[in-house]
Amino acid sequence: MKLSVRFAGLTALAALLATACAPQTSSNSSSDKDEKTGALRVWLFQEVGNTPKEKVVDSVVADFEKAHKGTKVNVEYIPIDTRAQRVKAAFNDPASAPDVMEYGNTDTAGYVKDGGLLDVTKDFGDWSEAKDTDPTAKQSVTVDRKMYGAPFYVGVRALYYRTDVFEELGLKPPKTMDELASTARAIRAAKPDLYGLVVGGAYTYGAMPFVWANGGELANGKGGSYASGIDSPEAQKGIKAYTSLFGDDNCPAAKCAGMGGNDTISAFAAGKAGMAIGGDFSHTAVEAGKVKGKYAVVPLPGVKSGSIAPAFAGGNNIGVLKSTSHRTLAVELMEQLASKKTQTELFGAMGFLPTFTDVRQQVATEEPFVKPFVQTLSAGTKFVPASPAWAQIDSSLVLPTMFQEVIAGKKDVPAASEDAAKKMNAAFGSAG
Repeated sequence: MKLSVRFAGLTALAALLATACAPQTSSNSSSDKDEKTGALRVWLFQEVGNTPKEKVVDSVVADFEKAHKGTKVNVEYIPIDTRAQRVKAAFNDPASAPDVMEYGNTDTAGYVKDGGLLDVTKDFGDWSEAKDTDPTAKQSVTVDRKMYGAPFYVGVRALYYRTDVFEELGLKPPKTMDELASTARAIRAAKPDLYGLVVGGAYTYGAMPFVWANGGELANGKGGSYASGIDSPEAQKGIKAYTSLFGDDNCPAAKCAGMGGNDTISAFAAGKAGMAIGGDFSHTAVEAGKVKGKYAVVPLPGVKSGSIAPAFAGGNNIGVLKSTSHRTLAVELMEQLASKKTQTELFGAMGFLPTFTDVRQQVATEEPFVKPFVQTLSAGTKFVPASPAWAQIDSSLVLPTMFQEVIAGKKDVPAASEDAAKKMNAAFGSAG
């Protein structure tokens, strides 16, 4: 999802990094220090094709260090798949923890329960740019009406497809999930060297639209009290639809069962698949691959013709750890990393959709590739249960295990989904 385009008009609207207002010092940090110089550690996620992201971040860091003499910012890019272990260790050992951290919006409730994130409610309220934050994105950093970070970007997934392959085979973009499956198999049959639709057994958020489109839910409940819905008849229908795509007639289980989201996009970008379910955040990696100029994107179709499958309302946030000894500097750096200027540049570099409504509207009018993702957002998205239990469910791979058990033939869909539901309910129960 990376573009080389920069939007000068938007950048001009953003305040210069060096002149951003420093936040008020607060006493809710677990550290009794608020040092105004020294080294700050930052953890950000390693993306597929990370170099453009690094360049944007390096610019932010350079401006920040220039504006704060005696301050050094050290940025480390950590693998997304192993973040749970790294973050848990950081919460348990403040001496090794970063001051500022990127985290997935599904992790918010769990990290707050663990006591790792700093309450920045007042800082966020005083931040002049915050008023333009998308309400849904704002909710992703909110727990019990308190703010624990700043939204960094929003992300949804849609269907990438090879225009050259479709033209050669006389295919049209599928309008239903059934057509998606038949189109995938047609591609595989005509071109055995390609996956029809590359799918991954460890790709939870590529699989969930199949569950949601068939009327299933991850869980039911609210206010912190949830019960798993993954074993309902509707959810089982979606699980069956997704796992049926793992086979020699589309994406062989031996190769695809262990794939995650990054793996599927890497395969598509390398020209190994006719279709893939990828995010707006995947655009740059695809542009940098062999299929550049030979692909297009449409919303992932739902069950009924013309409908759009509900997508996971993904995205990442930037937060400050409670253990920081540089509270004021860390909160200011958080705001500058999540600013309109930075988000505009990250859209240009990586295709990350901005969390500010005014910035997103502007980039959507200037870049055609954004359209299917905005359509997907408008059609309605889904989120994970707002429970600290989700971090445990996610890190213990409950859903990937369920999919992989079905794919491998170890369990049928009812048995695998019932086992997953039991694990989810145990986690919900332990979370209180």
